[in-house]
Amino acid sequence: MSTIDMTGRTAVVTGAGAGLGRAEALALAAHGANVVVNDIGEAADAVAGEIEAAGGQAIAVHGDVGRWAIGQELVDAAVGRFGALDIVVNNAGITRDTMVFNMTEQAWDDVIRVHLKGHAAITQAAAAYWRSASKAQGGPVYGRIVNTTSEAFLLAGPGQANYAAAKSGIVALTTATSRALSRYGITANAIAPRARTDMTAEVFEADTSGRTLDALAPERVATFVAYLASPAAAAVNGQVFVVYGDMVALMAPPTVEHKFVAADGAFTAEELDARVAHYFSNRPAGRTFSADGVAQLDTTGIRTKSR
Repeated sequence: MSTIDMTGRTAVVTGAGAGLGRAEALALAAHGANVVVNDIGEAADAVAGEIEAAGGQAIAVHGDVGRWAIGQELVDAAVGRFGALDIVVNNAGITRDTMVFNMTEQAWDDVIRVHLKGHAAITQAAAAYWRSASKAQGGPVYGRIVNTTSEAFLLAGPGQANYAAAKSGIVALTTATSRALSRYGITANAIAPRARTDMTAEVFEADTSGRTLDALAPERVATFVAYLASPAAAAVNGQVFVVYGDMVALMAPPTVEHKFVAADGAFTAEELDARVAHYFSNRPAGRTFSADGVAQLDTTGIRTKSR
């Protein structure tokens, strides 16, 4: 049996009615997994139907991931229909792009609720299920969490303060979850994908390269998600990957650039002014905590539309 084979495993995929979530659900099913297809509308039924028409097994569960109780409902649906839960792919998301000085409370709350709370709700319910199963079994169980962050958290676009904050929170949630659940056999990783979907329809220009598969096709990302969800990825845990085109890039954690140490054991304001001001005196204005170098990974040739 292939180490990518997931026959008999059961996955929950959120936001799976279209775009990247749909591609992920189909990819998992193609590798043998049963799939609980979650979305807020009837598109979930259509994707579940696609999976079944191809010989797989799936059910659709309608629901808003920003509602905390949906996490338990999705776990219950997986266990009730297929007998277990093995994989969670958190994908559902929205955008409410605006400059920070125009940000409304609603635009902030909507994005944080769907992205960060949505990831947390299902992660919590799945974690409780796996912990209980591990205790009952007396050892590690099979569990995979694949979360969806974004390059927005690395690049911090000026019009996406809410989105970047949510995606940054998802990375922290992922790493904390990976540490909390590794003892039970569970892995948690995050991907920062680029994919041409309805949500990004106004972001990317067309792929004019003549490639058989669009460089930003969701299927490219879904292939990696299926890998992370498989037995083959047992040793991959607590990691963040940028994924699109022909590339999977493993991100390194932040590093310490410079350490300021007080001369006499405690800083005075004057010493800080002298030391810190000197360090930054000739620093390029654009050199901040933003990981602008990640943009250099892009070799697709597909430009971002100016907005």
